[in-house]
Amino acid sequence: QVQLVESGGGLVHPGGSLRLSCAASGFTFSNYPLSWYRQAPGKEREVVATILAVDNSTTYADSVKGRFTISRDNAKNTVYLQMNSLKSEDTAVYYCGGIIRFARRMGPGTQVTVSS
Repeated sequence: QVQLVESGGGLVHPGGSLRLSCAASGFTFSNYPLSWYRQAPGKEREVVATILAVDNSTTYADSVKGRFTISRDNAKNTVYLQMNSLKSEDTAVYYCGGIIRFARRMGPGTQVTVSS
């Protein structure tokens, strides 16, 4: 059974940092590209960052370039999102996911709130 579980969210002041983790199980983790998504209240869900499986290359939404870093540890079946210089507009529920075994999979999400 494919499972993705996010952790590491919380309340942080503007300018602060958080590191999100996504623990995966039930599939061959190293074979799949994975992404971090976020959804703010009243807004559409958006892709924040993606990391490929074949060469670990990464892509980012323009809004987070230079501030967020996605990475993966295939030995731990975990994908990370390091978030620096956080802004109030980064407040959202953050999800990890991807197309795994022909279906879109996502975890339950973790709340990130950036506020003074």
